[in-house]
Amino acid sequence: QVQLVESGGGLVQAGGSLRLSCAASGRSFRTYAMGWFRQAPGKEREFVSAISWGSRSTNYADSVKGRFAISRDNAKNAVYLQMNSLKPEDTAVYYCAAGPGGPSSRHYDYTYWGQGTQVTVSS
Repeated sequence: QVQLVESGGGLVQAGGSLRLSCAASGRSFRTYAMGWFRQAPGKEREFVSAISWGSRSTNYADSVKGRFAISRDNAKNAVYLQMNSLKPEDTAVYYCAAGPGGPSSRHYDYTYWGQGTQVTVSS
């Protein structure tokens, strides 16, 4: 069992940066791949980024490549999403998720989900 709690969201101007954190409970955290997804109002949940259990592999949506960076600290049971050069279209609720496989972009590959943190980017 893994419980996930996101933090770090907020309101930022276009071009700004935010760092999201996801704190995990559960001893099996370090065996899970971790992903970040987002959902904007009226839109489906979409993949943002993912990282393998040992940080060897990462995966990014084309829309965030070169702007976002995912990382994890297994000693702290945490995963992070550094978001730079933010755009209004990045506005969404951001969710972290844990899954037993690799750094998948498919939401159904993830077993555990957090409650989400709101990111709003003003133009």
